[in-house]
Amino acid sequence: MPDAPRLRKPRGDGILRYVHLSTGNYNASTSRLYTDVGLLSCAAGIGDDVSELFNALSGFARPRYSELAVAPEEFAPRLLSLIREQADRARAGKPARVFGKMNGLVDVEIIEALYVASQAGAQIDLEVRGICCLKPGVKGLSERIRVFSVVGRFLEHSRVFVFGPEGEEEVFLSSADWMPRNLHRRVELMFPVKHPELRQRLRREVVEPALSDNYRARELDASGIYRRRTPAPGEPERDAQHTVLAAIQRRSFHAT
Repeated sequence: MPDAPRLRKPRGDGILRYVHLSTGNYNASTSRLYTDVGLLSCAAGIGDDVSELFNALSGFARPRYSELAVAPEEFAPRLLSLIREQADRARAGKPARVFGKMNGLVDVEIIEALYVASQAGAQIDLEVRGICCLKPGVKGLSERIRVFSVVGRFLEHSRVFVFGPEGEEEVFLSSADWMPRNLHRRVELMFPVKHPELRQRLRREVVEPALSDNYRARELDASGIYRRRTPAPGEPERDAQHTVLAAIQRRSFHAT
């Protein structure tokens, strides 16, 4: 992509691994339908972890990961830990936030952890395109949780997770939804995005458009009904997908 930071080749003569990680599968058919987010990296820790993963899949090693959270063993515990950290921040009077973009939210343990974080005072925004078993906006249980869905021209398939307030956030991309089959019965990955420019780009092109969408997004209420957001009187319409598409088109125009 035109405004992505350039990879810098590390000094030295050791092995240099270039790794591509994605939020979706590498399938020629579905890639024509879904939109996903990928990360190309030569970071040593990620490269080492991916080598560990392939060695484990081939049966030649028992892996030890430093950067990746890999299901079915490490992913769910790491996710729960990140949610509980935000609950602890809220209890300590610090700003605490969770943003999750995914296709499904079903896992009971994750849902219970989100309820606890909400009760502790953390603000939680969840963009869940499909099935969601969490009930937002229930007094005393999930008052600080908002759930919404965006379905439009593009079938969005990416999983983007942000923990912490802006400036202190940890950002992750993942192949997995928060569902038992993904967290406990498959090999799935969650990987960090550490480069400041890339974190800002995800905020600018994923998080902010989704939160500000007042045209296409549908908000889930405590009764289980989705209600379409509408602009306030005098407020311009904001369509998340159109906002992102326009930004990409402007960037492509300037690059040429």
